[in-house]
Amino acid sequence: MSIRIGIVGYGNLSRGVESAITQNEDLSLEAVFTRRDPSGISIRTASAAVVSVDEIEAWQDKIDVLVLGGGSATDLPMQTPKYAELFNVVDSFDTHARIGEHFANVDAAAKKGGKVGIISIGWDPGMFSLFRMVSDAVLPEGKNYTFWGRGVSQGHSDAIRRIEGVKDARQYTVPVKESVDRVREGKNPELTTRAMHTRECYVVAKEGADLAKIEKEIKEMPNYFADYDTTVHFISEEELKRDHAGLPHGGFVLRSGVTGMERENQHIIEYSLKLDSNPEFTGSVIAAYARAAYRMSAEGQTGCKTIFDIAPAYLSAKSADELRHSLL
Repeated sequence: MSIRIGIVGYGNLSRGVESAITQNEDLSLEAVFTRRDPSGISIRTASAAVVSVDEIEAWQDKIDVLVLGGGSATDLPMQTPKYAELFNVVDSFDTHARIGEHFANVDAAAKKGGKVGIISIGWDPGMFSLFRMVSDAVLPEGKNYTFWGRGVSQGHSDAIRRIEGVKDARQYTVPVKESVDRVREGKNPELTTRAMHTRECYVVAKEGADLAKIEKEIKEMPNYFADYDTTVHFISEEELKRDHAGLPHGGFVLRSGVTGMERENQHIIEYSLKLDSNPEFTGSVIAAYARAAYRMSAEGQTGCKTIFDIAPAYLSAKSADELRHSLL
């Protein structure tokens, strides 16, 4: 029997989850729930239904795990607690400063409904979080460093597109090579935000737009660009489509630490990702944790969980014996 998956929303992330489901024989996509007119939504899975989100409660007996594909700013703080009372859920909430608050809200709802809610799943937060934790436990005397990129930041790109006179834009987050090298050499540098990453912006301006004004607004934008060395390139729409159509991303988690009675031995732990498609990779992580949500619920577990709470064996379609023989 397949684990029956429902998806709320059908943006880039949801399409990534749909793609991942096709690579897992024990998962099946049953329905995509949308706030838009279902007749206007075309999905790739012919056997799945496209349903108005207003009808979602009628699917409680037809869905084992509900994946929430919305954004962290406004969608997930409302949707995840709401649906965690009705379904086992997985989301990709990534507003780090509000994870504690989000956890508490989902935990209360999931326990009330007797369900499992897994939050903040992806690669950061998510897999990078897990490797930061493991590295911290293994080398308690040390320091963590996280570098993101080179990759497209969808949130920062959207922020640029909201500026008056901008038609389209892509923004790349780029690690500062000199800082990465210093960490890898075990120098344990104290790094400012500006020292760790730069930002590269490729902007298509509307005809007649004030380019100098656009560039100034980008570089002075608080919380997005003001704390970084930012480069703005104005290009044509054709160049953007030709050279910047993809959504690549990735990054590094490093821990530099010491061992020995005299702290005489230096160690570097490094975990890295290089992704051709950020949403497809994130969707693949979510699909694995949907399997975990189903298994944990079947055992009678309830409440909110993060990546720290979930044993790795829950993620795999392989049996415990297969895991011991093939991967241990």
